[in-house]
Amino acid sequence: MISERSRTAHSESADQLARRALDALRGTGGAAVAAIHVEAAAAEAGGDPGVALGAVRILGADVLAPYVLTGQTPPAGDTAAIGLALSALPPDETPPPAPPAGTEEAWVMAWIDWGLASVLARLDPANSPVRTAPLPQGPPRCDDAAPRNLPPTTDAADGDRQGSSGASVREGSVPGAPAQEGWVSWSVRLGKLASLALPGLDGPVHDAARAGVLGLARGATRASLRRDHPTAARITRWLAWLHADGTQLPLDPAPLTENIGLLGGGDRPALDTAVARRLLGLEDL
Repeated sequence: MISERSRTAHSESADQLARRALDALRGTGGAAVAAIHVEAAAAEAGGDPGVALGAVRILGADVLAPYVLTGQTPPAGDTAAIGLALSALPPDETPPPAPPAGTEEAWVMAWIDWGLASVLARLDPANSPVRTAPLPQGPPRCDDAAPRNLPPTTDAADGDRQGSSGASVREGSVPGAPAQEGWVSWSVRLGKLASLALPGLDGPVHDAARAGVLGLARGATRASLRRDHPTAARITRWLAWLHADGTQLPLDPAPLTENIGLLGGGDRPALDTAVARRLLGLEDL
């Protein structure tokens, strides 16, 4: 079992890594993100980079977000560090089921790993220890999350589709029956997967986001009114991704993004907001 001290150390390291990624995205830091973070942590911790490598796994594809969004090539040191983080504790070959059948923490981590491995395989296949990332089950769709004018859930009989990692995905892996939960918990759960809201990534989670735009809009608004800035930033990032994807939304995500950016909330919410701004084509602050 992970101790509270270890959990805190990993969370703080992930915050520092998010700050490095944010600086790289804004052009105010160096080109490297993961490599310099792992090297610095190894020097401070007497040569043990374990916590820093864990932070890479926590942040997921956002470690590579500066390169995805700017079109730049990641340094070899960065992709090597990310490859080491993935190979040190490889994703399960049999991903956990979606909640409530499985635990939410394991399911969220499996999807974050999928996003990181998929982006790394696209940007630098040579340093990717996971050539075909295992695809976890997608999130159940929520009854009151989807507007009435959206198409119904695709049945398994419609055949296979390709995930962004190249893995063949059965549509039946996404539960077809609506989840017996409201839009509040559903939107918060999807917000935990905000690192998947990047150009070039697509899969069952993204399909669920497309089908649940109303639930996401409600979730982002609720979190903002409750001053839960981290949750608001994560869910609003999905709205920005949907806007860039061409999905019709029940609200304009730009003012919401700007408002969240002014309120702050920490390094990871700031990174979520910066990514959302890029997706919306807003001028960087």
